[in-house]
Amino acid sequence: MTIEDEMTDVLSVNPKTVSYTDPMTGLGNRRRLMDKIRKLASERADDPAPFTIGIANIDGFKPINDLFGHAAGDEILCQVAHRLRACLPDGGFVARIESDEFAFILPLVFEKKGAEKIGRMFKDVLSAPYDLGDRNVRLSASFGFAVYPFAGEQFAELLKSADTALYRSKRRGRGQITVYSEEIAEEMRRGTQIEQALRRAIIADEVAVHFQPIVDLSDGSIQGFEALARWTDKELGFISPADFIPLAEERGFIDSLTETLLKMAAETAKHWPSDLFLSFNLSSAQLIDPATAFNVLSIINRVGLDPRRLELEITETAMMSDPEVAAKVVTELTSVGIRVSLDDFGTGQSSLGRLRDFAFNKVKIDRSFVSEITIDKPAEHIVRAILAMCEGLDLKVIAEGIETEEQAAKLRELGCKSGQGWLYGKAVDAATTFSLIEAQRKITAEAARGFATGS
Repeated sequence: MTIEDEMTDVLSVNPKTVSYTDPMTGLGNRRRLMDKIRKLASERADDPAPFTIGIANIDGFKPINDLFGHAAGDEILCQVAHRLRACLPDGGFVARIESDEFAFILPLVFEKKGAEKIGRMFKDVLSAPYDLGDRNVRLSASFGFAVYPFAGEQFAELLKSADTALYRSKRRGRGQITVYSEEIAEEMRRGTQIEQALRRAIIADEVAVHFQPIVDLSDGSIQGFEALARWTDKELGFISPADFIPLAEERGFIDSLTETLLKMAAETAKHWPSDLFLSFNLSSAQLIDPATAFNVLSIINRVGLDPRRLELEITETAMMSDPEVAAKVVTELTSVGIRVSLDDFGTGQSSLGRLRDFAFNKVKIDRSFVSEITIDKPAEHIVRAILAMCEGLDLKVIAEGIETEEQAAKLRELGCKSGQGWLYGKAVDAATTFSLIEAQRKITAEAARGFATGS
């Protein structure tokens, strides 16, 4: 279907009923955007000189409506519309096409660098405070751009390409700018391919759980294991959890994945000696779900794992997405004996006060500090400070990513008592984990016999 055909379909209704204006902001709407693109493409059909379309989406807009009411949200959208219209370059056009999405046409922007430059200008303009009378609100916006005719020659194609670029921006975080390319399109196609395969793998129990030992740094004895997801697809091969875990979060099925993994991990851990704990990572989506504590407890109760042997890891960034709900989830978990550990400490966006406000039991020092601890004085000082602070707060500490004996020695010198990393073992399957436990049992038993006999 050509752009002309699309417009014919739109205008096949009674022209008197067709509106080209967004009633709230006074900007053009989606129909007006389509009309403008059709005309511009028609003018350049014989000699298809490029032009650019873009989409801007306000980051985190929904909480504004929830916190301040829809009137405040509408006021912000009107201010966004005014700012975009005021800073459009020559010949530009802007429309409101969704609740908090605005699209624009840039006839004199011909390539990626020009689109990125305009995107940075729009980003700065939209990041200034919004006046709501009794308060000011700061927001950011994400952008996706598509250049005609490389990203499509029809309205639907161009808008889809810009939307794909916007989705990529959202994946990268707030306030990002992306221009559509074939590489991005291929990345999106692969993401969809991985998603479909992962959904099938979850149903078929093909995503495995491996376990990495957490040890006492004084003698290397195993204290517990962290459960880590591993997945090898028959067609796609090995897929890193750094790829498929975020994808499951983005596409909305992280709950089914983590619940399946927790069940598998708990079924393994219940057969370990009772003094060993299981550490399991909660996703950011679970941390803002009020039902999480109930769901976790239901799973381990069905399996038969003592909740006092379960330790759940959460990250600073996940915790900050909705601190109130996160605090409630953490409190509910700890109230039934489950321990909660703050993972990747020092790399997120929380304040130190969160350690006092949340009912944490442990802190895990991020591997980025551990890897530098023997060669970088600032890293050593940071680790020293974390250990001192946690001692004052009566929090246990685990150092992550220990790969050399020199790192382990420095951590022991600084007073760190627990750690994990390749020095002590990589993540292995359940059978190998049992072998590690059995080997430690034998060593402990032999040492006990030797002590009893005085040898």
